[in-house]
Amino acid sequence: MKFTVDQIAQLIQGTVDGDGSAIISTFNKIEEGKAGSISFLANPKYESYLYQSKATAIIVASDLILKEKPLATLIKVKDPYSAFTILLQKYQEFTSVKETGIQQPSFIADDAKTGKNLYLGTFSSIGKGSVIGNDTYIAAHVTIGNKVSIGDNCVIYPGVVIYNDTIIGNNCTLHANAVIGSDGFGFAPQADGTFSTIPQLGNVVLEDGVSIGANATIDRATMGSTLIKKGVKIDNLVQIAHNVEIGANTAIAAQTGVSGSTKIGQNCLIGGQVGVAGHISIADKTIVTAQSGVTKTVRKEGQILGGTPASPNSDYLKRNALLRQLPDLLKRLDS
Repeated sequence: MKFTVDQIAQLIQGTVDGDGSAIISTFNKIEEGKAGSISFLANPKYESYLYQSKATAIIVASDLILKEKPLATLIKVKDPYSAFTILLQKYQEFTSVKETGIQQPSFIADDAKTGKNLYLGTFSSIGKGSVIGNDTYIAAHVTIGNKVSIGDNCVIYPGVVIYNDTIIGNNCTLHANAVIGSDGFGFAPQADGTFSTIPQLGNVVLEDGVSIGANATIDRATMGSTLIKKGVKIDNLVQIAHNVEIGANTAIAAQTGVSGSTKIGQNCLIGGQVGVAGHISIADKTIVTAQSGVTKTVRKEGQILGGTPASPNSDYLKRNALLRQLPDLLKRLDS
């Protein structure tokens, strides 16, 4: 599909500096821009490419002070990253064709209820008493257990397994091979050294607008619910243990593990390979940097934490700087 720069600017509420009639037919990274493409500049590290790029148009911040005149037409917006995201979303809407229909072989239990425009891929199944909303896409090899509730306009990719009693809201996305509602890690040590399995009788609740990455796992609660609130984004290979609660609009990056009964606030950002201990709380708007370990409750909102055990990031960076100096200090002491 082709659009003019003016049409794109109108879509993302930007102003044009240059040729508004120029035609855009594709997307490119700013460093790989070519004629007919549109790019964006959000990270100052890439500003040098702005003046070299052969892209036809580039989305930039309204307050950007240019060091020289770019070759490209500019579309100036308040937030280039968000504007480019909107553009990609709209393009996907224009170009995607949503499939509907029940592919065979597949299975739907007699008492299951399915909404309008359902797509059910081959070798997928919907269990007894389950309810699926309107306009939901369920790809091949998806297993949906008994008494599962899935809302409208959800997308469930191949290989996803959704255990009994799970509740999923509207506009949720579950990527390939995610597992929702498997047993929490509940085992009671016995006097003879063995373990007795603690029945996991609760469920998992995903509120509206939740995205779950590929191969992520969310355990059902021992009692009550493991609760993932509205707008949460969970990356690939993340493990969420039983009875965890994650606040609205929190994002968790890949290979992070959250232990049982921990509560994470809203609007938090958790980096990759972070470990979070069990039975603690993390305040709203907390940022935890990659490979950190959060071992105790974080009560103050809006902190940036790093290291293990996690502490204010400025302290963590100072400690690291001192550690790098230790070999030189040792030489000085030995001399």
